[in-house]
Amino acid sequence: MNFGVIGYGYWGPNIVRNLTAIEGSNVLAIAEISPAARKRAQKAYPEIHVTADPMEVITRVDIDAIAVVSPVWTHYELAKSALMNGKHVFVEKPFTSTAAQGEELINLARQKNLRIMVDHTFLFTAAVKKIRQMVDEDALGKLYYYDSTRVNLGLFQHDINVLWDLAPHDLSIMDYLIKASPEAVSATGQKHMSPHEDVAFMTLYFPENAIAHINVNWLSPVKVRTTLIGGEKKMLVWNDLEADEKLKVYDKGVQINNQEGVYNLLVHYRSGDMWSPHLEQVEALREELTYFVDCVSSGKEAFNDGCAGLRVVRMLEAASESLSKRGSLVYL
Repeated sequence: MNFGVIGYGYWGPNIVRNLTAIEGSNVLAIAEISPAARKRAQKAYPEIHVTADPMEVITRVDIDAIAVVSPVWTHYELAKSALMNGKHVFVEKPFTSTAAQGEELINLARQKNLRIMVDHTFLFTAAVKKIRQMVDEDALGKLYYYDSTRVNLGLFQHDINVLWDLAPHDLSIMDYLIKASPEAVSATGQKHMSPHEDVAFMTLYFPENAIAHINVNWLSPVKVRTTLIGGEKKMLVWNDLEADEKLKVYDKGVQINNQEGVYNLLVHYRSGDMWSPHLEQVEALREELTYFVDCVSSGKEAFNDGCAGLRVVRMLEAASESLSKRGSLVYL
């Protein structure tokens, strides 16, 4: 497969590095508006054509797929142009700026029998794959809550708030792990250093009393990437910054026997072993891009396709509406 890559800023170099390393994949052209970034790209890959004009890449007949690695507000126009020119599309998260844009791109791809994949990289990490395996095997039991803290100092985005920047990671993971869809969203936040919210809290309500909470922040003095998932049978902690033992599973839980009468409520606490499953050392982005090439080659639908990206955008849109109403509940 021959690729064109649009965007060589923060994430673009990682996309190009992995695409050039995958067997059966070639990068023929890179489009980047920044002269300094173009210079870096040309120095790193002298054999790849580098241009300032994305349409020069999109319209090339020898390119099969376009990787859109540019600011969110550009995703729709670039992805639409790529699809109109018969190219498969790999697009950085979040998928689009609005749900309506996402729906249009999905319909266009279906009409032209083309593939869209949204870059939800964390779904390809060993930790998330292991958690998904445990969910499928019912090792955790009924899920009670998903609680994530994803904070650090920077990187401030000029075009989106901290929810649109950081929350897609957790929303895509939740969408992959929790089989039910959220029914309602509440979000609060504040603007301090930029015109967009740089601190935000998002709560999602699921059927059967499951709840999810996401804390995202550009103003934290420390970097934290910790997720707690509580189930009926087991609970787990995923600390993505741990070099070893990123995932810890606790055989702890609560059992309630409700006899007649409110004063006869019996609560039993179960405390067992903690174990840390072995996780293979893989680069998630390499796995994801290999999967994209395979999906295009075989014609199969990816689990992180445009529809998965659209579900995340709908949750973000609802969160934005709730933010504007200072935390009012917004139903999906």
